[in-house]
Amino acid sequence: MTDLIQMPHGRTFTAADLEAMPDDGNRYEIIDGALIVTPSPAVPHQRVVGNLYVILRDGVPDALEVMLAPLDVTVSDLTVLQPDLLVATRAALAERKMLGVPVLAVEVFSPSTRLIDLNLKKAAFQEAGVAHYWVVDPERPSITAWELSGTEFTERATATGQTTFQVQSPVPVRVSPADLVR
Repeated sequence: MTDLIQMPHGRTFTAADLEAMPDDGNRYEIIDGALIVTPSPAVPHQRVVGNLYVILRDGVPDALEVMLAPLDVTVSDLTVLQPDLLVATRAALAERKMLGVPVLAVEVFSPSTRLIDLNLKKAAFQEAGVAHYWVVDPERPSITAWELSGTEFTERATATGQTTFQVQSPVPVRVSPADLVR
């Protein structure tokens, strides 16, 4: 028997609507009540996520933990995001779902997510008060890191190709973007 998914008609999506979404390999997120569905990522994306996860895990302080998607970050009833990687306090990760927002959210571009990651998700994480937001581009190997300064993200570091990306906070990282795609 096939379960039918009732999509909201004439109203925005909520966090409760996400609970009814199928486990079909797609990523379901909502931003300001709009449903965003993305397919499972390709190999280059997953390679970068895996390599960056190892680097973050090796450098993360004991009070923090690194997690991989899918893990919901509920910003509000109308905005629920799943960053590719996140760093959060261990206390925030003590329950079934994450409590509060991460210290760092990382998005790795896919062809279908580049504009969403650079615009909608960046703005949503900024508004939610996420202290650090990074984006990684596997096609043109690059990393850009922003840090929350007051209520706005300020670019703190960027690197392309073989140049070195280096930050100290929230996790000390030193890597060339080209090394992440290998």
